[in-house]
Amino acid sequence: MEFGGAARHIDPRFGITNYGPADLGAADAPRAIRVGLVGPADQLDGLRRWLERCREPIAAKDEKYPHLFPEFPGCDTDRGLHTTLVFSDRNTRAISSRDLRAIETAGQPAALTKAVSIYAEEIRTLADENRVDVLLVARPEQLIDTAGRSARGPKEADELPARDTLDEPPPAQFANFHDLLKARLLHLRQPIQIIRRSTWDEATRPPEGHSRQDEASRAWNLHVALYYKAGGVPWRLLRSPSDLTTCYVGVAFYRSDDGSSLSTSVAQVFNERGDGVIVRGGPARISRTDRQPHLARADAHALLVHALDAYRREHHTAPARIVLHKTSAFTDDEAGGFQDAADERFIDTLEMSWITSSEGAAAFRPGDAPPLRGTLVTLGERELALYATGSIEFYRTYPGMYIPRPIGIRPVRPTRNPRELAAEILALTKMNWNQTRLDGRLPVTLRTANQVKSVLRFCPPDQAVATRYAHYM
Repeated sequence: MEFGGAARHIDPRFGITNYGPADLGAADAPRAIRVGLVGPADQLDGLRRWLERCREPIAAKDEKYPHLFPEFPGCDTDRGLHTTLVFSDRNTRAISSRDLRAIETAGQPAALTKAVSIYAEEIRTLADENRVDVLLVARPEQLIDTAGRSARGPKEADELPARDTLDEPPPAQFANFHDLLKARLLHLRQPIQIIRRSTWDEATRPPEGHSRQDEASRAWNLHVALYYKAGGVPWRLLRSPSDLTTCYVGVAFYRSDDGSSLSTSVAQVFNERGDGVIVRGGPARISRTDRQPHLARADAHALLVHALDAYRREHHTAPARIVLHKTSAFTDDEAGGFQDAADERFIDTLEMSWITSSEGAAAFRPGDAPPLRGTLVTLGERELALYATGSIEFYRTYPGMYIPRPIGIRPVRPTRNPRELAAEILALTKMNWNQTRLDGRLPVTLRTANQVKSVLRFCPPDQAVATRYAHYM
């Protein structure tokens, strides 16, 4: 990856510590991030104290794996991200004890609905004053994400027996505070960042089913997310001057919350900076052949045309190359529709790949350690297995808890050799500003598409939604 001064490193945390963020010195880099705080009063004081503590370095977890658990360098204008977080009482909104009691005494799912409404009102009030860049939201400590919002309607598309797709959001019957609140506030200019008390308060246990990272890792993840949401560029893909200007597009499918329609969601990573713009597509249908969602040729054409229009509005030019990743197999109609759009806009290169969640093949190496991250297995001319997770030499260990599985890469009309194709996808797995380790499993094209659809499923088709990915993560 590329960091400040065009310096390179394989790990985002070491790259930022040694060289600063990729946009270091740029006129539009956020040197001060105005943070608005919303949440229970007893949380806001403690959260502010912890964020003040994060201005100074936070020690590494241990010395056994110094590359896996490095120290947090602190957040100030002369170190790390080279920015500072700015707070004020004027930009703080406390949820009243009366509202908190109303949330706590309401039954499920009413408590979740009430919490979202109460928080949304306070956040809107603060956002409308236009004095903050990002809103940090401390969620109610006792609120439980709930099921049962939409028991009616057809099955979620992702519950269908298409085992090798990546469409794996919570089912339509499941709702959570994060997705519902983000869906309610997609019209705001400022992105929001939701935080649990267990993130900053060591005395609070994480919710059941959640684990807690070491303090330095938590500080890394939160501050990088805030920097990105404030418009910063923490790191970016390496790009040779001879490379074609590329637009990355990810296509995923979701059902609306009431189960009435199957639509599409597109997350775009415009360039090596990671600038993402969201475009909603038309309806999809479940194929009787493979039980996967697919687009008609005209809808595939329209989807990519809208994506290219968004790219031009953002960059005032067209890309020379499009890389399109999809979470289900390409039909002839889909491939034809996407190609029609590329030809219509005089795009030199269109590369389409179906990325599967797992393959029926596994690789082994001598000893007990799993395969190295980056191991590529060629199963056929158009079927590859890539270990995006696995043992990492820089970390000197395998950082996962379970046996790693490769993702599948099935290019439609490959124009690059398998090694180049896999190397680009592996690089895209690092473009994730929700976590700062280098071992992400999915390319950002599909990670963002999956996150976006989890929020958009709660938005009516006619609702205006944010186009920046920062509003969904």
